[in-house]
Amino acid sequence: MRALARLLPPLALATGLVCSTAGPATAAADPPPKSPEAVGYGGAVASVDADATAAGIEVLRRGGNAVDAAVATAAALGVTEPYSAGIGGGGYFVVYDARTGRVSTLDGRETASRGADASLFLENGAPLPFADAVTSGLSVGVPGTAATWQKALDLWGSRPLAEVLRPAERIADHGFTVDQTFRDQTAANQARFQDFPATRALFLPGGRPPAVGSTLRNPDLAATYRELGRAGTAALYRGPIGADIVRTLQHPPVDPASGRTARPGAVDGTDLARYRVIRREPTHVSYRGDDVYSIAPSSSGGTTVGEALGILSRSDLAHLDTTQYYHRYLEASRIAFADRNRWVGDPAAVDVPTDRLLSPAFTAARACLLDPAHALTSPLAPGDPYHPAACGSTGPAVTETYEGPSTTHLTVADRWGNVVSYTLTIEQTGGSAMTVPGRGFLLNNELTDFSFTPVGPGVPDPNLPGPAKRPRSSISPTIVLRDGRPLFAAGSPGGATIITTVLQVLLGRIDRGLTLEQAIAAPRASQRNAATTAAEAAFLALPERAALEALGQSFAAPAEIGAATGVERLPDGRWVAAAEPVRRGGGSAAVVRPAG
Repeated sequence: MRALARLLPPLALATGLVCSTAGPATAAADPPPKSPEAVGYGGAVASVDADATAAGIEVLRRGGNAVDAAVATAAALGVTEPYSAGIGGGGYFVVYDARTGRVSTLDGRETASRGADASLFLENGAPLPFADAVTSGLSVGVPGTAATWQKALDLWGSRPLAEVLRPAERIADHGFTVDQTFRDQTAANQARFQDFPATRALFLPGGRPPAVGSTLRNPDLAATYRELGRAGTAALYRGPIGADIVRTLQHPPVDPASGRTARPGAVDGTDLARYRVIRREPTHVSYRGDDVYSIAPSSSGGTTVGEALGILSRSDLAHLDTTQYYHRYLEASRIAFADRNRWVGDPAAVDVPTDRLLSPAFTAARACLLDPAHALTSPLAPGDPYHPAACGSTGPAVTETYEGPSTTHLTVADRWGNVVSYTLTIEQTGGSAMTVPGRGFLLNNELTDFSFTPVGPGVPDPNLPGPAKRPRSSISPTIVLRDGRPLFAAGSPGGATIITTVLQVLLGRIDRGLTLEQAIAAPRASQRNAATTAAEAAFLALPERAALEALGQSFAAPAEIGAATGVERLPDGRWVAAAEPVRRGGGSAAVVRPAG
């Protein structure tokens, strides 16, 4: 019997939701209304999409637990957010088990082929152009999402995979309503999508991005989900779905008339069969008396957020003026990224000093670099967590590699107090651009998260490609406990900006007295050991900007950063679900029984 099933009544799942692809069928139902905040009882779900949030809420209403609802929500996002998530990708799953009071994590990151080496993205001794690497079979890692769903259900769920996939199947069969964000994302990828017939047929009806308000159906994905439900994930890792994945990445199905060359990948059936989701101990730091848990490497999210919190624990952020609050946040991010770029990779392939990066001795040594009167100069050299020295750095600076800004995050809680924070991805918006013919999902381009070449001469790079290696991620699903019980959970998409987005949400909620919804909505800036800080237009419009620039902070042109969601448990037992009010078209927060 599954771990949480001892707590819960059986789930009789039956939902009738909407979503995706071409052809005559029942028209999509009107999408549920979006709200950035909901308060009530019985559990909560927050995601970027209203149909996906509704799928999770329906599972909770029918008696399922938070893990069941998280998988249902994620499967629905694979339909309605196919450019950001799906069974062609991977992710990281963090869960609080109310029965045991423990936080656990699953590493469902994609892996390279067993024959991959440091030359994966080199051609004639030079790195491939990034765009060529992305739209190719070379970029495709072994997908981990389906295995993550099954592992999570086996460990903590109460219902079988077939049952929790049913809402997403119905969405895919009946169709979902295209919004402006979906159309814009399609248009941005039109040049790539049109070169692959299966992708073009699915996402460019009539050869153009679908119109806002139109219905997009995906019966191929519905059938794929049904096959996973019947045969289990073996259908993907040892069966016909996997064979189709391998055929697609090894022989990219390019339209011969397009003129595009898409390099083949090396992942094969043996790589799929050997794939395993890893249950890891979470990262854990204490911050202002709260316990902050996140994902350990292969993601750099937990270590980098945790190190920055350790650095900032020595500043009284609650009582500083806004200029000093932002200045110290930016400097702590700068320092933590300097260390992340040097030390974090796949722990199966390189020695990652996770505990040392989060140790009070190391964060104290790094905190002494923070000068309230002046910004540090980037790129900043890393510290040595094995031999922490006051204000010490070691060797040359290590710059970050590029990560796509896509991905999606969901947070779920149930009436028993279980909580899930889950971030999943196919890397770039649109992944590799290759839809598996007849299967209805895009393949990832996660292997481009590796460094193509060493990031600095003479400096060890923990993120070079290697056999069956997991590329470094920035995904940071986080759960915060107070006195051993959930306070709130949060996460975000956004490539490397995930780390700074989650850090800002944590600081806003814990230090600055913001509600969770306010912390998610607040203007964002993302300093990642670069000469300039990425910032949103709303951040650049703050009155403190001039004072920050006087301290030496420099800001780049505005861009949208992240699309966070979260849930919080109030002292009276109500749940708050919170999502973006504007970013990525606004998110969707809902509870099982609204208060009032």
